[in-house]
Amino acid sequence: MTRTHLRLAFTAILAAYGLACLLHPERGWLLSGVDLAVHETGHLVFAPFGELTGFLGGTLLQLIMPLVFVGYFVRRADRYAASVALWWVAQNLWNVGVYAADARAEELPLVGGGEHDWAYLLGSIGWLRHDAAVGRAFHFAGALVYLAAICWGLATAADRADPSRLTTDLAEPPFPPPA
Repeated sequence: MTRTHLRLAFTAILAAYGLACLLHPERGWLLSGVDLAVHETGHLVFAPFGELTGFLGGTLLQLIMPLVFVGYFVRRADRYAASVALWWVAQNLWNVGVYAADARAEELPLVGGGEHDWAYLLGSIGWLRHDAAVGRAFHFAGALVYLAAICWGLATAADRADPSRLTTDLAEPPFPPPA
């Protein structure tokens, strides 16, 4: 099998697996443990910026982390890898949708107890009664990102990264040296 065929096969697997995640985001999936660890770390990272930001920080880092990988791979001119990371963003959006929709019911088990992030967030802005709609919005956004990721993966499966670009990126510092 060629590299292109392997990429197409992997994209097909992501499409099928993503469809299962899309239809049943409430189930624990392959990356759920990683996403949970990233989410919990987000609370610690954003806590110094205030209570509201601390509660939002879990969701923020859960979405920022895979977006950082998308940006990294785009910068390295590996659009196919970026499409895979974009798929991860979609999967996280579905997880966030489940969590947001649970704000009033608070049936999901919380790590270490404490207050439900989305009950606090939506309650603080007077939107608690709209938790299901907010959850659906995240789910819908995840579906759009999922479709974009799969289409991008199919479109870029045959891409070959420019080796000189990769070497140059690795040799360049991320920020210009101070003057």
